[in-house]
Amino acid sequence: MEKKLFFVINNLYSGGAERVVSTLANEFSKQGFNVFIVCLNQAELGYHISPEITIVNLLKERSKEHIFNRLKYASLIYLRLFKLLVKERPICVVSFMTTSNLWTGLVCNLINIPYIVSERTTPDNTINSFNYFLRKLTFLIYKKSKTVVLPAKGIEDCIKRNHTFKKLNNIKIICNPINTFQSPSDVNVYGRKFILGVGRLSYIKGFDRLIEAYSSIGVDDIDLIIVGDGDEHANLSIQIEKLGLQNRVKLIGTKDNLQDYYSQAELFVLPSRNEGSPNALIEAMSFGCACIAMDCEFGPSELIENEKNGILIEADNVLKLTAAIQSLLTNAELRKRIAINAQLIHRTNSLDGVFLQWKNLILSDTTV
Repeated sequence: MEKKLFFVINNLYSGGAERVVSTLANEFSKQGFNVFIVCLNQAELGYHISPEITIVNLLKERSKEHIFNRLKYASLIYLRLFKLLVKERPICVVSFMTTSNLWTGLVCNLINIPYIVSERTTPDNTINSFNYFLRKLTFLIYKKSKTVVLPAKGIEDCIKRNHTFKKLNNIKIICNPINTFQSPSDVNVYGRKFILGVGRLSYIKGFDRLIEAYSSIGVDDIDLIIVGDGDEHANLSIQIEKLGLQNRVKLIGTKDNLQDYYSQAELFVLPSRNEGSPNALIEAMSFGCACIAMDCEFGPSELIENEKNGILIEADNVLKLTAAIQSLLTNAELRKRIAINAQLIHRTNSLDGVFLQWKNLILSDTTV
């Protein structure tokens, strides 16, 4: 019998959840599964997807704010997902992010197809913030799923602080896999030593705090490079100009050779206000880059043991972030020790190990 597997997500544009879906889908395709990725909305692909994988876009554009347009698009999503799943009858549907989880659960419960849901960001901004009716509906959908997969234990704790979800007992923690990169190049990607930040340029990623901290470290021979694109590009550019750092802080957009930046950086800094489980931090550690991370919700404290395999900074404390950058730049011995220990993340977050957990979960109680 053909092992047909579906992933459902809002879209495949650049982001942490999108990267995990892309990575898992490619790996399941390699292992002989017939993989479909269903996107609620069409968007440019942020990551490589195997040509063997079928991508289905349910809508070509996002729903407009007007209530009638929203109802129209909601109806189209439901009907098109329903018809697709009835036609293809996958062995399991795996959905990522709250909106996709709800649509998947509503359809799969009706046509009796096993499904798995996965929350990837702070529940306080998603399911915990729902009104009473929607929280109850979400609880029922999640309870009836095979499993609720989360990338960090902190997300589970946050969900269960909400009375509605306290009895949700089918939760499983599966950490994000290390992304597969090409081998680093010997060619310098930048003409000077640099501190590195990587991620979407959004307020939640906190690059304004990294720029503020960098402006106070008092070094002349190390620049700051931030890799990524996003809505905050203009605001960050203004901040850089106001601080007179145009020649020292570079917003260089997205790059296909991140491995070279990770392997050549003096430090990697994660200044986020919030995370689900930070892929960029995992990647930097895997390349043996000494890392500093804000202890935000969620993930950094589950990846970093302070001063052993990284530096963990009190959340929202820019002064301590500045001090940590200064300290690590001047303490070569500590920086080397942290970098060596950081690479042990290959033991816990290897793609092979994470894939096996997902495979066992998907195939459990399934006849193939």
